[in-house]
Amino acid sequence: MWTYDDARLPRALRLVVIVALWAAVVAACGEGAGSSGPVSPPTKASGSPGGPPASPSVSAEGSGGAQPVNVYAFAGANQLSPAVRGAKELVYVPNSDSNTVDVIDPATFKVIDHFVTGRAPQHVVPAWDLSTLYVTNNLGNSLTPIDPTTGKIKGPNIPVADPYNMYFAPDGKYAIVVAEELQRLDFYDPHTWQLRTQVKVDCPGVDHVDFSADNSFFVATCEFSGKLVKVDLRTPSVVGYLTVEGMPQDIKLDPRGEVLYIADMMANGLHLVDPVRFQKIGFLATGKGAHGLYPNREATAMYVSNRGEGSVSVVDFTTRQVQRKWQIPGGGSPDMGGVSADGSVLWLTGRYNSEVYAISTKDGSLLARIKVGPGPHGACVWPQPGRYSLGHTGILR
Repeated sequence: MWTYDDARLPRALRLVVIVALWAAVVAACGEGAGSSGPVSPPTKASGSPGGPPASPSVSAEGSGGAQPVNVYAFAGANQLSPAVRGAKELVYVPNSDSNTVDVIDPATFKVIDHFVTGRAPQHVVPAWDLSTLYVTNNLGNSLTPIDPTTGKIKGPNIPVADPYNMYFAPDGKYAIVVAEELQRLDFYDPHTWQLRTQVKVDCPGVDHVDFSADNSFFVATCEFSGKLVKVDLRTPSVVGYLTVEGMPQDIKLDPRGEVLYIADMMANGLHLVDPVRFQKIGFLATGKGAHGLYPNREATAMYVSNRGEGSVSVVDFTTRQVQRKWQIPGGGSPDMGGVSADGSVLWLTGRYNSEVYAISTKDGSLLARIKVGPGPHGACVWPQPGRYSLGHTGILR
């Protein structure tokens, strides 16, 4: 039986969803399926996103038109933007069950600070222009801004409805709040935090997002309905739904922009989806409770946190197969986090163990197990390489 946050789904609906989705997964589980150098900063370095970033180089190959050779080309090891100059190297851990954030020094593996945010902090999200980190307090209906140069809260909470998760339009025009309980995607002005438009989604549990290679649309997972929703950014509006069954969680685009990987913690693996045609093209088993997805700094492989079995699978982007699996000694519940700027450490929260794991990306060995507050969720490793942030715990391009 899976454990759910009471705040995120009514008990009666949870029970119905569990029974229905488990039956669907039983049927579905048989289905098969970096560069270096200086980085240009965002065009505007205010407290919020500004003008559009430079476009990555593209080739004409791939489905659906021009595709970047590597969408993560500007997020290679230590490719830090001047915009993060002066940012302290820290790991920010939101503790959903104690309304706090713990701050870890990655050099010593110790908690060095602790502060109160708002009710039910879920993720720590880098702003599009990399100047601010926002804690999304979904039950507190607020964002807590953090100054990454001090590691401290830098102002009063910002009122925002049901911010379970948050992303930014690739051109910096909108902050996109994932209002999970309200079944909405709310588009805010990231300078004034005034609501600009809302997109209602017909799927419970809207959760995680990733963007197409050409930045024209994004796809969101709907955890409690086994669906994906595709949203045209130019309108913005829903253009389609795709049923994958199970409980889709995190979602990541492959480097060439040709495949979306969707972690499914009930199907215990990854759905592979063609983002342009919006069709499922395969399934890859990784481990029980597949949950978080993190490309390595070379953009050759991706780390998959298997929350239900305390392991991490390494998926090769070229072969689309699992290369290896790392088991956390003594078990755990690896959830959300990120990769260090140099690519040497994978940081993941232990959602049900009140701890954080620092894992060597060289051999999968556990470097540290750090006690934090109850319910650690979407930790942010900062700073990270890249020109601008698309949100979540750090999707940088």
